[in-house]
Amino acid sequence: MDLGARARDWSEIQERMLVPLYETVYERLEVGPASRLLGLGCGSGLALLIAASRGAAVTGVDDASPQRLALARERLLPSTAGTRARAATRLVDGRPGDAAEADAPPYTVVTAFEPIGCLAGDSEGLGELLASAVPLCERGAPVVLAGWGPPERCATTSVLRVATKLSDPLRGTSGWRPALRDDLEEVAHRAGLKPDGSGRVACPFGYADVDNAVRGLLSTGLFDAAISATDQVQVDKELAEALHPHQRRDGTVWMPNVFRYLIARVP
Repeated sequence: MDLGARARDWSEIQERMLVPLYETVYERLEVGPASRLLGLGCGSGLALLIAASRGAAVTGVDDASPQRLALARERLLPSTAGTRARAATRLVDGRPGDAAEADAPPYTVVTAFEPIGCLAGDSEGLGELLASAVPLCERGAPVVLAGWGPPERCATTSVLRVATKLSDPLRGTSGWRPALRDDLEEVAHRAGLKPDGSGRVACPFGYADVDNAVRGLLSTGLFDAAISATDQVQVDKELAEALHPHQRRDGTVWMPNVFRYLIARVP
């Protein structure tokens, strides 16, 4: 597996699918020049870039993918000159505690935009990550969690089932599972946060063709267990077959989806 190519597929193909989620959350929370935003699992940084374009000072932390974080640096740091907020951009290869700065003002917004509620156990560790971010925030600061919406509202559900079909439970691999109604609330409670509102956002997945869709979906990591249990060729083949019902006459692939977000507050 070429992790560099996988990260670039994420940043160039897949990440933009969640832009409606980012923009909806920022609009609701009035993210702007007065905001100090901490992005957990910031990946290749598109959500941070959008927040910075609204005038926010942004810090991103990620210890899961050095390749994605390298792309975030390409995306954000060379363009920081000229505005106060972008000059304050920081990207940290690590966890929230590694982003602490002596005498720095507290963060006013925290985001964890990587959607949960799709893989068995994908929320494990997130509660701990959120709890470690709480001491860096002002009291009452909103913390945003994101997850997949109801399976019946997500056309991509039928494609994601390939991950479950090809995963091997006997080897300890875990595939896709349907999102549960209280996934986000359970994580917030474990982190000691107080839920304070939620919403749903339409985030359709659109691709130039089936090959583009396969590359984008593989970049999410949701099919890694299936690849480990079988092989790349098998997963590519079955994923392409699952995508054909969503291919339009012009060759493009279109799958309407709904994502859910939860706003919780730092006590």
